[in-house]
Amino acid sequence: MSVIGIRFYFRTTGHGTVHCQRCGGDRPYQQCTGRRWIHMLQIPVIPLDRVGEHVQCRICRTRYRLEVLRMPTVAAMQTALPAGSLAAVTTMLRAGDPASAPARSRAIEMMQRAGLVDYDDAALTADLAAAGAADLPAAAPADLAAAAPADLAGDPAANADGSMSLRTLARQLIRPAPEWFLADVVRIGLADGPLSDEERGAARLIAAHLGMTSAQAHGVIWLTEEGAAAG
Repeated sequence: MSVIGIRFYFRTTGHGTVHCQRCGGDRPYQQCTGRRWIHMLQIPVIPLDRVGEHVQCRICRTRYRLEVLRMPTVAAMQTALPAGSLAAVTTMLRAGDPASAPARSRAIEMMQRAGLVDYDDAALTADLAAAGAADLPAAAPADLAAAAPADLAGDPAANADGSMSLRTLARQLIRPAPEWFLADVVRIGLADGPLSDEERGAARLIAAHLGMTSAQAHGVIWLTEEGAAAG
């Protein structure tokens, strides 16, 4: 046994849940910080330089870089889609006619596809009533055309629950999923006729929170309108 030497020691600095790629699901993790120490008789006595941090799955013991914490867990994804869908649905309905039966039917269908299989007209009525204070911030169509997530980040009104739900969802969608999502929202507005200026502005704003450019939003809106006109 060496009397004096250098060893690596790790201490736990955090806990949580992460999506472990090896386990194939959400698992508890511990975050560890390492440092080299001079030890005497296996007892660390003099700290040296840090050797980095890692995240370790507490089930399979696989170690990951800290970047793995940016990946959404399965539980987060299951929550984000219904929440983001609700924000988009209520925003579009309130921009048009919330009492329109065809639009409400489309909205309920979208919520059911998002995972809320028991969602019904009564739930939609309650959510619309609760959406007033959490509406996405209003803006003129000309402003919305140039809007981008970075532009909206500094606006306190843009931190309402609806916009944050859409931003959270956006981090979990890969193309072309944002375009498909926006097209579904636009179809709600088109269910009872052509889009109004208010509905078109709501669609642009939803697109901006999803990370889409104004050109991308315009393209999706136009194609969806063309598809609806063609029957």
